[in-house]
Amino acid sequence: MQDPATTTDTQRYARCIAASRRIRWDIDRDVIRDRSFDLNHKFLPDGLSLIDELTFLTPDEQRFLSQVQGRTYANMFGLVERFVSAKVLELTQDHRLGDQTALEALIRFTDEELKHQELFRRIERLVAVHMPAGYHFDAAPNDVAAFVLGKRTWAVLAMTCQIELFSQAHYRASIGMAPDLSDLYKDVFLFHWREESQHAILDELEWKREDLRISAAERDAAVDDMIALVAGMDEILQAQAQADAGYFLRVTGRTGDSPQAVQVHDLLLKAYRWTYIVTGALEPRFGKLLGDMITPAQAARIEAAMAPLMYAMPASGQPSPAMAA
Repeated sequence: MQDPATTTDTQRYARCIAASRRIRWDIDRDVIRDRSFDLNHKFLPDGLSLIDELTFLTPDEQRFLSQVQGRTYANMFGLVERFVSAKVLELTQDHRLGDQTALEALIRFTDEELKHQELFRRIERLVAVHMPAGYHFDAAPNDVAAFVLGKRTWAVLAMTCQIELFSQAHYRASIGMAPDLSDLYKDVFLFHWREESQHAILDELEWKREDLRISAAERDAAVDDMIALVAGMDEILQAQAQADAGYFLRVTGRTGDSPQAVQVHDLLLKAYRWTYIVTGALEPRFGKLLGDMITPAQAARIEAAMAPLMYAMPASGQPSPAMAA
């Protein structure tokens, strides 16, 4: 173990502060700009929604299902940012009487995550005005945060870093490149991406600091916590896939127990596992960070836990969202 206080990379924290100041944005002035959602366009691109695999859907149904998934996508980020902001605020205590540059960077991080939570609450309210009644997102942010924050810091930072990285990959390679999405929806994730780019760097710095602080035995236990966090995320995805399938089927008038209804549910679960778990597991930067910290035996445990979920890839075999606009 090393003393993480002696390994703080002040210059990288300082660059994050400079970027935060330069790209700072406001929800109303820069993102929403008195606009509402245009339901003539998709929200989530096919590379994440996977709706092109449901060949029996009409174009209107495909568009509506992408909007359901896009609504859930925004709510999922609002959900995870509750525990991210709480954990980052906790991390500031490690720097409060130490590196003040690192402290400022993390305080800015927390402030931006709180802003993102408000953004996604606003988006849900705007979407609800135009979409049919009956949608629900039942995962409670405080309950999820309590579960996540009950795990070891190493595991929480691993999960947080992975989320920040895959959110960037989703925007750069899929959402930002898709030509037929709602302009407002694309702008939400453009501005979100701009700040998440800095957050991923801070996640990496803090995760590495934590890795230096803990013992081998603590790290081994944290790997189990990381696996438990993935399982917890999958439980949320299973419940939301069921809810979203039911909402879609009711609105479109399709029979809930038909073979096609089963396909809708199965596709949603596959797409959610792809979007929120598998794309993160395949993210190269995350893989390199994790691989540098764990042993081959620990890597094998993680791979075994992930194996049942790795089917959730586009039917085309696309290994990442990089070209799946």
